[in-house]
Amino acid sequence: MVHVRKTRPYLPDELVDRYTKQEVATVHEAMGKRGAMTHEIKPIVPGMRTCGRALTVKCHRGDNIMLIKAISMAQKGDVIVADMGTAIDNGPFGEVLAVECVTKGIAGLIVTGSVRDSMAIARLEFPVFSMGLSVLGTSKATLGTINHPIVCGGVQVNPGDLVLGDNDGVVVVPFEEAEEILAAANRRTESEAAVMERLRRGESLFDIYQYQKVFDSLHCIEEE
Repeated sequence: MVHVRKTRPYLPDELVDRYTKQEVATVHEAMGKRGAMTHEIKPIVPGMRTCGRALTVKCHRGDNIMLIKAISMAQKGDVIVADMGTAIDNGPFGEVLAVECVTKGIAGLIVTGSVRDSMAIARLEFPVFSMGLSVLGTSKATLGTINHPIVCGGVQVNPGDLVLGDNDGVVVVPFEEAEEILAAANRRTESEAAVMERLRRGESLFDIYQYQKVFDSLHCIEEE
């Protein structure tokens, strides 16, 4: 078995840049309500945003040697997506690794576990999305994989997929669908802008989307 793969699909910089202007919720809806990680994966500090190409890593429980290797391999604009197994209470990432990430231009870290040194990471303005904070240490003794498919936050992530994170959570766009989903997200953004303008003019969302038809189909009885 090859533990560390060095090749993966590569989305163009221009396409990734266009995704930076999107919101996670909009992209999730544009994908047909797919791709959203579970609510446990959240920014360690409100307001953090990340967008980039997935570099995937799977670590053994309580061990961060593969994460360190992945960071050493990462390129500018990558988002490292790490499956730490069930080791939620270990902190495999902190200020020291964050300094390396910032220096290399890595776009962010998504991890199914905890991190430490949260305030220092915030001062570095490095986007980290995790399940919590913990100072418990890790070992460096067991192999995992890099650039293999993983599951993070309930979503399959393949190397090279587009990863977008903001205050609402994280969404993963499959590499082969990136162009199509971006176009759908742009259409949704334009549609919602038009709806909000109508709301500002005094209309009701209930009427605009004709939700009364749903109530009628459910045979809702209202007081006269």
